[in-house]
Amino acid sequence: MLQDSDELSRTISLALRHDPKAYGLLMDQDGWVSIDNLVRGLHESDARWSKVSRQDVEFLTASAVKKRHEISGDLIRALYGHSTPGQVRHVEAMPPEVLYHGTTPAAWKSIKAEGLTPMKRQFVHLSPDRATALRVGNRRSSDVVVLRVDALAAHSSGHKFYVGGDSVWLTDRVPAKFLSPSE
Repeated sequence: MLQDSDELSRTISLALRHDPKAYGLLMDQDGWVSIDNLVRGLHESDARWSKVSRQDVEFLTASAVKKRHEISGDLIRALYGHSTPGQVRHVEAMPPEVLYHGTTPAAWKSIKAEGLTPMKRQFVHLSPDRATALRVGNRRSSDVVVLRVDALAAHSSGHKFYVGGDSVWLTDRVPAKFLSPSE
């Protein structure tokens, strides 16, 4: 396996989530691209990836602790995090009663008024537990506000939720009335 698998995983995420055109990829409406085209795009994008094989991509995807990508047959896609134009379709699912979201104190001030919105992404990302939300929030600030999301109540009032992976739930937005600071 390649020495820098973490960097390769980040590069694949960049290609599949944010900049498929830079890698010569054309996504379908569900976010799928050909694995062979991805490998070709990696080869052409950077000399570091000139020896990456389809098997490397398959192994990296299958062995990842945090599932960011999935493979189906000859296709691969990112499970969440897209900022590309047009929303990638996901299958709607019943959320757990409570989900969580880690944010900064400054962002919490505006979230209290406006609710959670996707910002530069296609969906709002939510975590299944407080610890994961805290870890996600720590990427932006050491002072994290973990929000409790009354997901089941939001769902019951008509908001759709989607499974984004093992540790990510997605939704279009969460109104402020379904949010509170987690203790």
